[in-house]
Amino acid sequence: MIAHKFGGSSVANAERIARVVDILLSRSERQVVVVSAMSGVTDALIELVKLAAAKDDRWHGALDTLHARHTTTAQQLLGTKADPVVAMLEREFASLHDLLHAQSLVGAISNDLLDLVSGLGEVWSSTMVDATLRARGAPSVWLDAREVLAVDKTDLGAIVHWDGSQRRVADHLAAMPPRTIVTGFVARTGDGRITTLGRNGSDYSGAIFAALFAAKELHVWSDVDGVLSADPRLVPEAVHIPQLSYSEACELAYFGAKVLHPQTMAPAIERGIPIVARNTFRPEHPGTRISAEVDLTQPVKGVTTFTGLAILDLEGAGMIGVPGTAERVFAALKLARVSVVMISQGSSEHSICCVIRETDADAARHAVREEFARELTSRQVTDISVTRGTAALAIVGDGMAGRPGVASQLFGALARANVNVRLIAQGASERNISVAIDAAQARRALRAVHAAFYLSAQTISIGLVGPGNVGKAFFDQVQRARERLLRSNNLDLRIRAVAGSKRMALAEPFVRDAALPALDRDVDLAAFADHVQAEHLPHAVIVDCSATSAVADLYEGWLARGIHVITPNKQAGSGPWQRYEPLRRQPGQFRYEATVGAGLPILTTLRDLLDTGDEVLAIEGILSGTLAYLLHHFDGSKPFSTLVRAAMERGYTEPDPRDDLSGLDVARKLVILARENGWRIDLEQVHLESLVPPALRAVPLADFLARLHELDAPMAERHRSVGAGRALRYVATLGANGSATVGLVPLPADHALVRIRPTDNVVQFTTKRYRDNPLLVQGPGAGPDVTAMGVFADLLRVATSLGARL
Repeated sequence: MIAHKFGGSSVANAERIARVVDILLSRSERQVVVVSAMSGVTDALIELVKLAAAKDDRWHGALDTLHARHTTTAQQLLGTKADPVVAMLEREFASLHDLLHAQSLVGAISNDLLDLVSGLGEVWSSTMVDATLRARGAPSVWLDAREVLAVDKTDLGAIVHWDGSQRRVADHLAAMPPRTIVTGFVARTGDGRITTLGRNGSDYSGAIFAALFAAKELHVWSDVDGVLSADPRLVPEAVHIPQLSYSEACELAYFGAKVLHPQTMAPAIERGIPIVARNTFRPEHPGTRISAEVDLTQPVKGVTTFTGLAILDLEGAGMIGVPGTAERVFAALKLARVSVVMISQGSSEHSICCVIRETDADAARHAVREEFARELTSRQVTDISVTRGTAALAIVGDGMAGRPGVASQLFGALARANVNVRLIAQGASERNISVAIDAAQARRALRAVHAAFYLSAQTISIGLVGPGNVGKAFFDQVQRARERLLRSNNLDLRIRAVAGSKRMALAEPFVRDAALPALDRDVDLAAFADHVQAEHLPHAVIVDCSATSAVADLYEGWLARGIHVITPNKQAGSGPWQRYEPLRRQPGQFRYEATVGAGLPILTTLRDLLDTGDEVLAIEGILSGTLAYLLHHFDGSKPFSTLVRAAMERGYTEPDPRDDLSGLDVARKLVILARENGWRIDLEQVHLESLVPPALRAVPLADFLARLHELDAPMAERHRSVGAGRALRYVATLGANGSATVGLVPLPADHALVRIRPTDNVVQFTTKRYRDNPLLVQGPGAGPDVTAMGVFADLLRVATSLGARL
């Protein structure tokens, strides 16, 4: 014997009822089948009673609509065999009309009438299922639950009279019917009055009749593939859970997951009957099996949230060590009929907090204030407050018990998503950790925690500022790697916004194409940041590939919001100290590896040296590929201006070569290195030698190019002064005393800064460990691809810190 329960969505119309019958006929076991009302019918019946009680004549039309829906369904299902069912519906609706007419005369709603009417939908739908089976030649017996199931209604719900109900079911089973179709939701009280089983009553009926018929399993059919690891409306990446223990299912259900209500599962749990949650529309899917079996391989099976809550907080030093305080709080809430969702009390006993439904907040606060009125007057209790706009988030899994680090993983994920925890609760069973958080952050928190336990991909929302050469190269690299990272590393990188200097594009859900999107609206970096930091995504990163100080001015605000900032833009790292220093103390991460040496691991190497306890004595470097090229080829045989023009033709210089020749860019990189080394230094403190004569520094570009030959004489003189066996290089130097210089330096021909390729960058670290043989980092230090690689590497470092496995 297998018990089946079909929900309202499974029997919503003729096509779906036919599908239910197909499922039943495809199976060979004996069956007891509990059927819900057609989708929406129970609510419609309750509304009919309310309309009639209010003397609102609209109940006539609503009743006719409901009658027509059922009659049409029966005719579509049964065709020429529909007459007996149609006649039954005529009688039922005529009787219902008389009841509603009487209700309209009486006015006040009778609970007995409401119970009687609200349970009629199951009678009608189950009759149609039974008739369809018999019309197809399948043996079937219809059983009215009101004739066999007896219950008592209490504050805790309907309590079954098991002995009497079992005797009446035994009489039915004596005939050994192969298939029994039962009305869900309805029953009778001990004194014979028709009643219902209350909220989730049809699910409860399924478990009750599975127990009464001694079923081997209970299959609960709905419109989802069993139980998922999170609500798919909030976490589209939620995964199917093949198996749950009874305890896990109860914990998930309590916090709103789409599982049977714990109370409705009780009869099956008590008798050890496995429950299988199935999808009517995908009967081939195995669904989720809920049983006494415990699977400990995965610590967390599911994550769920419950919104519409508030925190009630009672505080006061007068409560410390006083027995009965908690009892008084919860007794007051009981009298006010307020249900408590979560409870938390610190060991100091200074406060008692509990989470309640937001709709009960005023009543709860009033009840507790009344109970502690004397203590409030004497200041033994200092405050009774309510914090609205709260959500509960819970992680559930039998495998959490006795496993260190699960709580750390939970709170780490919330912290990385910039979500504050207001209240914590965990039972001694350790299969549930619950936290109360701001309801506005619930979706972001859910996705962050879901990904942290590898139930879905770690998702990062990315905004790109500056889609120029470097920005486009970064975009291309991310888009090419995206599918591989998602497949191999469970990392989902989503570029969701791109902003230029004047226009921007906001993509939803994200840019899927290989090409940059068209910038279709005026730039608004506030709206840009809001879009990137979407509440439904756990982590946000803004990548600034521009070169403007105006964008760098926004970093602090973005970082303070928990948006991580990655940039090759040197403006923030080398700009005013008062702008730079706060960037290191924000919730968001500030990453800027590509500001010095593009994709070379220069800053990473420096951090590793410092983090492992080494002491930097000096840093020397060639930090301009353009100047390295010029001075590599400057041997006095050609005028310096000729080499500059050749470099311009090859694209080695900025459009205005003075940006390279001034050395300002090198000075900015040196400031960044110095600050990374822990020195407080500003750009003005760098002793900078510019290769541009003062007379040419402010003239228009065309005039500068026309007078480029004016660089030749001073550069030739510097070359002659170098002497044999030495070479002139443009070197950035940090001394142990904090001195910072940038300029032309004559070096021995065998010096490490001389023996490099023409456009390379090289940095030499002299430290206590590398005193005699300094540490070198060398390679291409410019170009869109290698700079973008440095930016992308920083993005992956952020992803790793957020929990991605790379």
